[in-house]
Amino acid sequence: MQEMIKGSNVALTALSEDVGTVIVSLGWASPTGEGDADVSVLLLDTNGKVRSDADFYFYNNPVAADGSVQLLGKTPTQDGNEDRISFDLTAVPPDVERIVVAASRYGEARFGELENLQVRLADAAGESLLRFAIDDAAEVSAIIFGELYRRGEDWKFRAVGQGYDTGLAGLATDFGVDIDDDAAEEEAQAGVVAEPGVEAELRVEVAAATAPATLEAVPAPRRPDTAEAGPVRRTAAPAPRPRTAKKKVTLPPTTRKSLAENESWKEARLFPVSVLKSDRDREMRATSVLLSVMAQVPEFGRRLTAPFGAPAGRMETFTEVSLPHGDTPRRPDGVIRVERAGKLWTALVETKTNGNSLKADQVQAYMDIAARRGYEAVITLSNDVALEGSPLVDVKIDGRRKHKVALWHLSLAEVAHQAQMLIRHEGVGNAAHAWLLQELLHYLQHENSGCHGFQNMGAAWVPVRNGIDDETLCQGDPRALEVVENWERLIRQVCLRLGGELGQKVLPAQRARRGSDPGARRVQLADQLCREGRLQAELRVEQAPGLLTIGADLRTGRLRTSVEIPAPEQGYPLTWAKRLIRHLAEAPADLHVETLVEGETGGPRGTLERLRPEPADLLPKNTATRITGFRLSLFKSMGSTRGNAESGFIRSVDDAVHRFYTTVVVHLDRPAPRRATPKEPVGT
Repeated sequence: MQEMIKGSNVALTALSEDVGTVIVSLGWASPTGEGDADVSVLLLDTNGKVRSDADFYFYNNPVAADGSVQLLGKTPTQDGNEDRISFDLTAVPPDVERIVVAASRYGEARFGELENLQVRLADAAGESLLRFAIDDAAEVSAIIFGELYRRGEDWKFRAVGQGYDTGLAGLATDFGVDIDDDAAEEEAQAGVVAEPGVEAELRVEVAAATAPATLEAVPAPRRPDTAEAGPVRRTAAPAPRPRTAKKKVTLPPTTRKSLAENESWKEARLFPVSVLKSDRDREMRATSVLLSVMAQVPEFGRRLTAPFGAPAGRMETFTEVSLPHGDTPRRPDGVIRVERAGKLWTALVETKTNGNSLKADQVQAYMDIAARRGYEAVITLSNDVALEGSPLVDVKIDGRRKHKVALWHLSLAEVAHQAQMLIRHEGVGNAAHAWLLQELLHYLQHENSGCHGFQNMGAAWVPVRNGIDDETLCQGDPRALEVVENWERLIRQVCLRLGGELGQKVLPAQRARRGSDPGARRVQLADQLCREGRLQAELRVEQAPGLLTIGADLRTGRLRTSVEIPAPEQGYPLTWAKRLIRHLAEAPADLHVETLVEGETGGPRGTLERLRPEPADLLPKNTATRITGFRLSLFKSMGSTRGNAESGFIRSVDDAVHRFYTTVVVHLDRPAPRRATPKEPVGT
């Protein structure tokens, strides 16, 4: 991997022969675990300006219609987050000379508060080609990390590292994105519905960034239905705008009332699961069902394959394909082929369901077959969740082969998450596609399918719990490390499930030192488990007032979910306490509320049931003591069973997080909205 310095450049073809599609990853780490940033991409012409506002890709315009750009979202790393962008360089329009890759922070946040700022570029096989670290971010709110630009028929990358103290709006304006606040204000005063272009999105962001924070809840922007929107004045030939999710079909969160006479009547399903008996049946059915829906719903197929380097094109999928391999042909569970501009991208699929483990010899054989046949990837699909730096299957790569094959893993929890995000929150092309995804989601979540995610804490779980109970578990025990790894897998799955329900980003918040090795970090956590008997994780939920903490005390058999709310900068402590209790009017009575005070381990505390009539009990007796915030916690017993079904401890953790968020966190104050709610674009 080539290390870049500021201002340097390199031709992509000098680093790899497979750069038709590249993945650019922007990464950063936060010492507190709470810092974050948003990526953006601008396509520029020969004048260094966007051709139209549609050439600006950011959180509300993440995908190019021609497939040349796709923002893939955030992925947790050992010490922070990584935001990935897929570029199909063969699909970039010929009049685009330069592609700028940038990131911005929100409000008063600055990049100087983050650590380990870097950009990496990988080829279609997933091999990292270059890295550029930014060490002089300072007090800027937006940064251009790097840019891709043409030189003849080739593409090159330049390490830029240029900062902007005017944020996303200033960066976008410099490259010709139209942000006309005065015109929008005149239209609003005239009663005209403005077209929701980039300037509308950024006006909301700028306004939110300058709005003062208050303890009172900020109402979310209302999303009007198309039918309720009044007549709209048509304007003459407006510039193309980013496509919005309002144009797409989403399913209602509640189902219609059933016409069945009683509960014994079962609705006919497109993908029945009642007859599934053996593991082989489950694997074959799951592969066929998933690949079929991927081919029929382009948004879904593209969402799953773009992170693996697949181009945007016509997709066909196959099952039980026979491929020669020595004396005995091999039959991978599935094959995905994507055709674009006469070129084929091919991936073999190996599926395991019902908690069964992937077999190294099978995957190795498929890697060898793919290399000989010139295929691009092998995708493993299972209930398991891959961890960074800890591959599920170890395979040997023959370095003498000119053609490289990438090995990727896709968890069934991620598949369900992406289906739920599309049908509930982001939308798909038509009602038939939404119904197909709904049927797929029902299939994946049915207990007979064997596809409902990570479901077994492993063989070490019971011995470790017993060792903690009788104090015989010693530091360095490899069983403790296995439990820590499975705990991390469980937390990642909990994030996927909660994020799918909310339609928001939910990510594990890692508090690790810069450049730390994920394996070494897990060893430290395993030693901590042996000493203290506790597992703990933090979740960052978009727009939540703080990090959501989930802890499992294996000595007492209890789970604790909590969140800390910082104290307001203005007002009186008694006002803060009364307002907090008022906001929690519908929260569970057994919610524990604790006052956090400066310089002390703990302040006054009590259950919500006791504090409702007397909020003043939350105040320290010493009036000079400074209150720094409040901690809200719910406790419950954790399951102890371990089997092939998703039950016991795993179900307890999932339920605890879901209950805490839906009954407590939803009632708390939100930060000012970051993103504009899309409306129906004005016609021409």
